[in-house]
Amino acid sequence: MRGLTVTAFALLLTCVAVSSTEPNPKCAVSVTTSSGSKARSGPYCSGELIFEDNFNFLDFETWEHENTLTGGGNWEFQWYQNHRSNSYCENGIFYIRPTLLADETGEAFLTSGTLNIHGGEPADQCTNPSSWGCERTGSPTNLINPIKSARVRTVDSFNFKYGTMEVRARMPTGDWLWPAVWLLPKRQVYGKWPASGEIDLLESRGNLDYRGANGVHIGVEQVGSTLHFGPSPTLNGWDTTVAYKNTAPGQGWNTGFHNYQLQWTPEYLRFSVDNQLITQIDAGTGFWNRGNFGNIAPGTENPWIHGTRMAPFDEEFYIILNLAVGGTNGYFPDVPPATNANRGKPWANTSPSAARDFWNGRNSWLPTWRMTENRGKESSLQIDYVRVWAL
Repeated sequence: MRGLTVTAFALLLTCVAVSSTEPNPKCAVSVTTSSGSKARSGPYCSGELIFEDNFNFLDFETWEHENTLTGGGNWEFQWYQNHRSNSYCENGIFYIRPTLLADETGEAFLTSGTLNIHGGEPADQCTNPSSWGCERTGSPTNLINPIKSARVRTVDSFNFKYGTMEVRARMPTGDWLWPAVWLLPKRQVYGKWPASGEIDLLESRGNLDYRGANGVHIGVEQVGSTLHFGPSPTLNGWDTTVAYKNTAPGQGWNTGFHNYQLQWTPEYLRFSVDNQLITQIDAGTGFWNRGNFGNIAPGTENPWIHGTRMAPFDEEFYIILNLAVGGTNGYFPDVPPATNANRGKPWANTSPSAARDFWNGRNSWLPTWRMTENRGKESSLQIDYVRVWAL
């Protein structure tokens, strides 16, 4: 199926919103719902703009910064924090920028210091204690997270179920950078991850020269979209939904801004970029059957048995923007770049000292971040706007 054309996408937005909580009787009433401090009162007209941030300033009432060392559940190498060296707005663009912890603490701190981010004030408190996320002590083989970055979310300000979401963004340039725009459920209605679902609008890699075992470019020339769902972390049907889109050679997603789009309905989720389809995932007979979990793990209970065919994607989700670095979950496979062996991956995903190996390889990856040029803007995930319309 083809993606939305520019004309069709524009027509989706033509319904005029009204100030009353009652919908205009002349408009089609949307199935979209939303909640949170920044949510507009519903019910909505179909096509009504219900959320928008153009990043003229960094609105802390909308975007909550996470503060954690947990590594996103993938043992990534960054410390997410609330600091203007890592997240800021400038000329209508929101930048999420990586920096080096050692520039502030000295390199010896990574291998011998203790970083405690439990915090006293609410704004400084650790947001995720799992996997030693609030306190770590470095050792020669187990370094404290050497990179600082940011991850922001609308968990308290805006959640929605069904709608059309568009994010205009430019991907970062730099080896082992991992930008993402995604959604998680407001409530764990069906249980812990991934039972209550995850919607990944886009993920990419910042490497200029990085190819999979099949020779396909998996760096800046590729973006991917997927869903995570399953009764347990070891039973996750993400691989039945993942899809990728590559640019022409030399025209990576890092070379300019693009419109990343999600259309989420009670029947399907459709992912597009610049109105070109990446993939459409239909509800079919339900996500339990899509994952084939009954045959893979007989006797496992279906967590969505009381949900709709779209379960777990029939509840409200919130928006996340982040820039991760590295990790050991396999998102950066253990294959070297095809044409430059000197810039091969410095750590193995199976290594117990992956963060150390990554840091020790900085002479190869750090120059690709171009941190001294224009305040490191090229190595930043850049967001022009985030918008959501009712179906």
